[in-house]
Amino acid sequence: MTDSDTDTELRVSKIHNGTVIDHITGGQALNVLAILGIDGSGGEEVSVGMNVPSKRLGRKDIVKVEDRELSQEEVDVISLIAPHATINIVREYDVSEKLRVSRPDRVVGVLSCPNANCISTGGEPVDPTFDVLDDGVRCAYCDTIARENVAELIDAS
Repeated sequence: MTDSDTDTELRVSKIHNGTVIDHITGGQALNVLAILGIDGSGGEEVSVGMNVPSKRLGRKDIVKVEDRELSQEEVDVISLIAPHATINIVREYDVSEKLRVSRPDRVVGVLSCPNANCISTGGEPVDPTFDVLDDGVRCAYCDTIARENVAELIDAS
């Protein structure tokens, strides 16, 4: 390998224990961080690669989170914005589990309804609930369908 070859490689250090989320749709890494509730204030050690070349996707994002394994609910929500993502659980520097995301039938408490008149946006004690469709999501309360920009509905609070 020549010096010029190594200059063009993506160099992100291995993690000891944690999760690597690979094959994220290009430009969605920050939304993945929002799903995980990571905003930089919690002291998590995170590495992010955005819009890096990918043979499979053209461009992809990568997120590495040290000392955290994702819940199935988090993986399910990530599938809404990154349907080709792979989840690698790392223990002692080795990948111990490799998972593919799969779209859930329903997500609860992670998206906000775009309908301002929906009961879930009016301060009522209900968790926003969405049925997952082939091409978007539908609010379980008001039936509003969001097909585009589902990432904008992520409730990062």
